[in-house]
Amino acid sequence: MSSMTFGQKTFTPTPPDKGSFPLDHDGVCRKLMINYMKCLNGNNNDNSACRNEAREYLGCRMDNHLMAKEEWKKLGLELQK
Repeated sequence: MSSMTFGQKTFTPTPPDKGSFPLDHDGVCRKLMINYMKCLNGNNNDNSACRNEAREYLGCRMDNHLMAKEEWKKLGLELQK
């Protein structure tokens, strides 16, 4: 028995512009991801305490084409002067 109703349109999912990116199947950035997760765990999930780790991890993802290149300012990780 089909769960589709007669005349029902087929849903075609579209990925979001931000917030979703390819999995790191080869583990290229795995060590940096683990460092970031350890930092979050050690700082009560306060991401502001882990900005350097986040920057290193996202930099690795951008350098290895696992996410689109983006300005640090747009990611909220601009270097403080």
